[in-house]
This record gives sequence, structure tokens and C-alpha cells, in this order.
Amino acid sequence: MAYPLQLGFQDATSPIMEELLHFHDHTLMIVFLISSLVLYIITLMLTTKLTHTSTMDAQEVETIWTILPAIILIMIALPSLRILYMMDEINNPSLTVKTMGHQWYWSYEYTDYEDLSFDSYMIPTSDLKPGDLRLLEVDNRMVLPMEMTIRVLVSSEDVLHSWAVPSLGLKTDAIPGRLNQTTLMSTRPGLFYGQCSEICGSNHSFMPIVLELVPLENFEKWSTSML
Repeated sequence: MAYPLQLGFQDATSPIMEELLHFHDHTLMIVFLISSLVLYIITLMLTTKLTHTSTMDAQEVETIWTILPAIILIMIALPSLRILYMMDEINNPSLTVKTMGHQWYWSYEYTDYEDLSFDSYMIPTSDLKPGDLRLLEVDNRMVLPMEMTIRVLVSSEDVLHSWAVPSLGLKTDAIPGRLNQTTLMSTRPGLFYGQCSEICGSNHSFMPIVLELVPLENFEKWSTSML
């Protein structure tokens, strides 16, 4: 999860988030080079009085500064489109979980099981135990198996919500009357925190999401105990 004064993204836990981090670094380097070039040109314009009149009408220069931005945009667009298609691709998910947003809590339904569903409320500050995270802990965590493709169906019962877990690269809007879907796969076990990232009302910041990714045998034991 995030820590104080953090500047970058959280550590990647899924292949999609790793791709997003690579794309972020790729784009940031291009922006840095463009900014450095512009700053250099502005500095030259302010510090020199020399004027090359021959370059004012040079067709070669105009051709370069027309084609070069187009090439840069292509270098940004192609990796972006690749990641967008990867995020939308869902092939034979091993498990499907339905997530419903409410004012102001989440409810989860494991549709592959006959009767496995529960609500997930934030734990009040007065009930926190030592080591718990304020405004992030919930009474019922969403337990999922790691290293398996999981489809998450997201919708809402009342107003707009957004189901987001930054370390997994997930952010899907929960819209009343519409069923959105996303996919996740964790490469390591652990607890991963998120929150509703939509301004859905006065208590929208009190809708934490806690995913507990465990090995498959532990998930089977948990699901059996919940039935």
C-alpha cells in the first residue's frame, strides 16, 4: 500500500500493473526529453541576440517539427492501445465475483458457489485493533486465490461508485443498471487495499476495499468454512 510522502505508484502485484508502470516510465521519459528541449530553446532565445534569418523560411525545419511530434504520438499511442486491449481481455476465468456498491459499503457474491455472499463494512476507528489501518480495514475481506485469472463484475445499487485497487491496476466504475467487468490476477499473496474513487456522497471515502490473496488450498478452506 501507499506510504507517507510517496511520489510514484504502489508496487505492482499483477502483470497488468507491471505493464502500466512500464508505460508510465516510457511516457514520462518522452515528456522529460520534450520539456528539456523546450527549456533549452527558451533559454537560447532569452540569452542570445543572434538571429539566423535563413532558418525562418526553411522548409526542412518545418517538415521536421511537423513529422517529429507525429512520431512521438505514435510511440505513446501504440503501447497504450496494447495495454488497453490486455486489460479488456478475459480468457476462461477460474472464478467470478460480483461486486455491488451501496451507500456506503460493498457487497460481494461468489457466483460460482451456491450461497457465498457477504457485505463488507469499514471498521470504525474505535473498534480498530493494534496494527490496523484507519479508514482502510473492513469486517469482511474479499478472499481470492492467487495466480489465477479472476473475473470481477461491478455494479451499483444506488449511485455511482468506483471499485479501485491501485496495486493491482484496477479501477472500474460501478453504475446502477449497468454491469461492468474487469479481470485480476495476483502474482504474490498478501493484503491489498483500495477505496471507492468516485465522489458518490458524503461518506464515499469510507468505502474501503481489502483483497486478501492466498494460495488456492487456503482459499478452498476459507470458502468451505463460509458455506
